[in-house]
Amino acid sequence: MDTIEWLCALIFAAAWLGYEPVMARIGTHHTTINADLAHIRAAWMVRMLAREGRIMDTNLIGHVLNSASFFASTNLLIMAAAAGLLFGGEAALARLNGLAVLAKAPSWLLELKFTLVVITLGRGLLDFIWAIRQLNYCVSLLGAAPEAGESDRHKRYASAIAGALNPALSAFNRGVRAYYFAMAAAAWLIAGWAMALGALASFALLAWRQLYSDAALATRRARQVLEE
Repeated sequence: MDTIEWLCALIFAAAWLGYEPVMARIGTHHTTINADLAHIRAAWMVRMLAREGRIMDTNLIGHVLNSASFFASTNLLIMAAAAGLLFGGEAALARLNGLAVLAKAPSWLLELKFTLVVITLGRGLLDFIWAIRQLNYCVSLLGAAPEAGESDRHKRYASAIAGALNPALSAFNRGVRAYYFAMAAAAWLIAGWAMALGALASFALLAWRQLYSDAALATRRARQVLEE
């Protein structure tokens, strides 16, 4: 690997690992979808406890749980495919080197590139698994929720459920984000600059969606209405 390749790898690592802390810092001065939704979920829990029938709420939690399970399964399949190429031996790597679109590289460098893809997806898989576990905890919390008439305990219990639900969905978001950066990591097979460009493009796209997309503006308005 030459200096340019190392620089591109550092850009990828900075974009991938730095996205969440950077957005958290931006969130202290500018609202984001994730920050707004944290408040909206807290309001949801308050209203859920005030309802006699909570079938809708349990269905919504179940939907998120099913989504996390689906993404985790898909993530595992993609990891298996990437690992299959990684452990396919010299013949598989030689066939890859024969593709015109990919940059020619020694076997150890090709293995390193595939390893980065697997690591990126692996981190996402762990986030999905953690999200699933936390959502299962939320199911128990929802089942043990006070009755609608026990309003004296609603505020504290709603805060407790929201405190478990928000980290679960943050882990789910990190898992989804792994797909973006895994695609950027896969672009390293073409060239180092392609990986760096892909990582920066993923960072910019995700940040724009958090701050200025139609969904961001809508959740911001919804939060303002709830806080009036």
